[in-house]
Amino acid sequence: MIISIDERIKELRNKSGLTQKQLAKRIGVTRTTVNSWEMALSAPSCNYLAELSKAFGVSTDYLLSLDDGIRIDITDLSEREQEMVMQLVDYFKSLKE
Repeated sequence: MIISIDERIKELRNKSGLTQKQLAKRIGVTRTTVNSWEMALSAPSCNYLAELSKAFGVSTDYLLSLDDGIRIDITDLSEREQEMVMQLVDYFKSLKE
């Protein structure tokens, strides 16, 4: 099932525990703009897609429902911590096989 961008923005905002006003402030728009996106009255420009992806920690492809994979930014972790995360991911993948 393809999720529209308005639904995706609202879903991610709610999961992040942000109000429309808080999200708007974070990405530099008005609350009315965020509401307009969530009501499918307008859509974010390319620049705001990038800002939304940064704010939510997801790819623009995920926002646009082109890729439903979940991404986790582990670049701030130490090399050892990154290895541990990858081992956990590999472990859980092996359980599905």
